[in-house]
Amino acid sequence: MSPSPVKGPLLLGVRHHGPGSARAVRAALEAARPEAVLIEGPPEGDALLPFAAAEGMRPPVALLAHAADDTGRAAFWPLAGFSPEWVAIRWAQEHDVPVRFIDLPAAHSLAAGGEEPQGTEPDAVRLDPLAVLAETAGYDDPERWWEDVVEHRGAGGAREDVLGAFEALGEAMGALREAYGDGGHRRDLVREAYMRQRMRAARREFGDAYAVVCGAWHVPALRAKATVAADKALLSGLPKVKVETTWVPWTHRRLARAGGYGAGITSPGWYAHLFSARDRPVERWLTKVAGLLREEDRQVSSAHVIEAVRLAETLAAMRGRPLAGLTETLEAVRAVMCDGSDIPLALIEDRLVVGDVLGEVPDGAPVVPLQRDLTRQQRTLRLKAEAQDRELELDLRKDTDTAKSLLLHRLRLLGIAWGTPAASRAGTGTFRETWRLRWEPELSVRIAEAGIWGTTVLGAATAKAEADAAGAGELGEVTALAEQCLLAGLAQALPAVLRALADRAALDTDVARLAKALPALARSLRYGDVRGTDATALGAVAAGLAERICVALPSACTAGLDADAAAEMRGHVDGVHGAIGLLADADEGLRERWSAVLATLAGRDTVPGLIRGRAARLLLDDGRLPAEETARLMGLALSPASSPADAAGWIEGFAGGSSGGGTLLVHDDRLLGLIDTWLVGVPERAFTDVLPLLRRTFGAYEPGVKRTLGELVRRGPGGSAAPVPGGSAPAGFAPELDPERADAVVGLVRMLLAG
Repeated sequence: MSPSPVKGPLLLGVRHHGPGSARAVRAALEAARPEAVLIEGPPEGDALLPFAAAEGMRPPVALLAHAADDTGRAAFWPLAGFSPEWVAIRWAQEHDVPVRFIDLPAAHSLAAGGEEPQGTEPDAVRLDPLAVLAETAGYDDPERWWEDVVEHRGAGGAREDVLGAFEALGEAMGALREAYGDGGHRRDLVREAYMRQRMRAARREFGDAYAVVCGAWHVPALRAKATVAADKALLSGLPKVKVETTWVPWTHRRLARAGGYGAGITSPGWYAHLFSARDRPVERWLTKVAGLLREEDRQVSSAHVIEAVRLAETLAAMRGRPLAGLTETLEAVRAVMCDGSDIPLALIEDRLVVGDVLGEVPDGAPVVPLQRDLTRQQRTLRLKAEAQDRELELDLRKDTDTAKSLLLHRLRLLGIAWGTPAASRAGTGTFRETWRLRWEPELSVRIAEAGIWGTTVLGAATAKAEADAAGAGELGEVTALAEQCLLAGLAQALPAVLRALADRAALDTDVARLAKALPALARSLRYGDVRGTDATALGAVAAGLAERICVALPSACTAGLDADAAAEMRGHVDGVHGAIGLLADADEGLRERWSAVLATLAGRDTVPGLIRGRAARLLLDDGRLPAEETARLMGLALSPASSPADAAGWIEGFAGGSSGGGTLLVHDDRLLGLIDTWLVGVPERAFTDVLPLLRRTFGAYEPGVKRTLGELVRRGPGGSAAPVPGGSAPAGFAPELDPERADAVVGLVRMLLAG
């Protein structure tokens, strides 16, 4: 006998993304057979509902609505395969029953911009209905209470049994609303007024033979008697904007609370398992866990699975739970399969409890033209969007890899950060690139925002680059943009960027900004060569910029710089030095002029010690400063006439960081002796002031270098900065090898090489 039709509006209060609620909703709809189904959601999504049944639609997905004139104002309504709303949509489509969304239109909610209705207390405490019900039932964990009373209940039985859970939950929510009113959710009053209006419209069309699937919190308000006039008063005067909607892929990770979207569940992977596992969910879950651990080369056998099942069920029985929940299964896994360690357990929580499932949307779903072009390129280049991190190694000598690189750089320029550049593990070289790819659902919003620039990725990136060049406020912004244009292969945008670059470079007199801009131009020229891009005009601008820096830098470094400003200027000197090294291939005279600037900085007393020391080191590394002159400059910098702070700054500039200064001191006893003599002679009060700087300088050395320096100082010059009279050297230091001592190790070296 077929089930009797529903005799009144069927209100099915659910928890969003609850698998138990989803099973109960399907059972209730099968039992009641309503003539229409109304669902909590924006009515603008009604036109997109047919796509839910289309081939290629695979949840989790989200309904995206954004303001037509401001795509940054957007909202998502995520739906998983175990969401009650998704189950209701699919049931209605399978039974040819009309299905509609009845929540407040996105046109109003987006126009409000997240503002609360007038009269709302800004610091009002918002009620968590599940937490209150769980506490009333004696639970300290709302998740555990919900699992026990809903998720672990069966969905079969008579019609009265199926609807009984909804009735009980509705009564509980009714009691909460009597006690707490709106619970601090003032906007819900407006939403519920609109829902009641849609229910009245459904009653005129279908009578009472319709069902409503909504959050359980709303059931008492939808069941309450409210006048049409009162609801109209709540809805009058609401702001409104034009909106556009589409389906976008979603992920399990974004369904979790940690994702920031307030979906209300911490374990979407576990919930998906509960929904799909019709029987023996614990056994099936622990089998999945064992499979994951085996993939990670952990020794897990069938006996481990059996024992974990027994332990989980025992824990549930001891705690009075109807079925082992996530807490019990994870405790059993930790004890039986992970040997009590939380490290493999963290992997299980990440891969299975949360998961990286990424939904799919059919091609026919409405999207902005830019999205269609991106999808086409993704398929052509075989760049699949994935929810988990994935490294992509590119060899720019290959056409396909170059095309992938261009696409990713163009997307980054558009603000669509699908890929992030990373350090390459395959080696160095300008022809290599490494990207870390991860597709996030909010990138769909970024694509919609970028759609204003064009209908293709290339056209949109070109238009945005030209607009950014015109609106750039600083020279550094334009140079960075020029580098991006070359990396992204935007030849059409480069002339506009170069014009803006030349204009701002001619007007900018701040040498720090000029120095900050030059490295990006030099890198751009290098990448232009690798990618076959004509960067002749860019080279002319870079050369002119370098000339201006050479003229202005000495005076800029003598203007009474404090410690922070000196450190910043030292970074600029390093950047310019590297950039000129790249530019000098086309202009050898530029290298000579830059060396003259460094010599001026190294020998001028009015320049801060940090910059003088760095200039001396750069000249020494380039072979343009003899060892004797280096020792003379260090002796002057570390003389008693110099302040301890300035001398310590000189040491940091010369030997600090990862510049190989430690190795230099290991092999040059004169420089080490000078530093040792100065350090011993620093007054106690001044030593306390310079100690942090010295620790930063020498603390960055490799452990082996530090040990060698310590041994040399212990055995070495004995604090003497000058060579020992007679040409001899202190113990441990000598101009030539000692033949007798060298011969002693020959046998050992031969044995090592033979082995």
